Order: sequence, then C-alpha cells, then structure tokens
Amino acid sequence: EVQLVESGGGLVQPGGSLRLSCAASGFAFSDYSMMWIREAPGKGAEWVSRISGLGGTTTYPAFVKGRFIVSRDNAKDTLYLQMNDLTPEDTAVYFCAKGTRRIMTADYDRRGQGTQVTVSS
Repeated sequence: EVQLVESGGGLVQPGGSLRLSCAASGFAFSDYSMMWIREAPGKGAEWVSRISGLGGTTTYPAFVKGRFIVSRDNAKDTLYLQMNDLTPEDTAVYFCAKGTRRIMTADYDRRGQGTQVTVSS
C-alpha cells in the first residue's frame, strides 16, 4: 500500500524558514517523480515544486522560485521541501504527492494527509 506521511509543518514568523519531510513507503520511490502541493482556505490546490525520480530535475512556479528548494533522498525514501523567506501568503496545508512516472509530470495518483504551515507574526 502506498503511504506518504508529511511532517515538519508549524507556525513560523514572516521571513522564517521551515523544512518539510515526506516519508514514502509501499512503492519503488526512485521510480517516480514527486511533488509538493498546497491548499489554502478559499483557494484551490497549487503545486509548489516537482522533482524527477532520480532527483536531477526540479521545477517551481514563479511565486516560490528562489525561496523553496525540493530535494529527495532515495536511499531513505524521503522527499523534502526547504522553504525560506516565508510570507503569510504561504500559509496552507502542504501535501506531498506521488507522480505517475519517473520524469516530472503534473499528474499524481496519491497524496499524503498534509502538514499545516502557518506564517504569522
């Protein structure tokens, strides 16, 4: 059974940093691209990063580029999201999601339960 468990969320002040983790199990982790998606109250889901199965390719939307860094440790079946220079607009529930193939794709077939990130002074 595919399982994705996020951790690392919390309350942080504007300008602060957080590192999210996603522990994966139940599938061949390096065979699949991964992504981080967030959902804020009153907004639809939006992707914030994608990474290929072997970790060599990443991509970000413009509104997080230069602030967020996605990485993965395939030996530990774990995905990470380093978030820097956070703003209140980054407040959301963050989910990791399993892509449908090794190369980067917008399509995913599983996501975790999410971890809450709140940016507030």
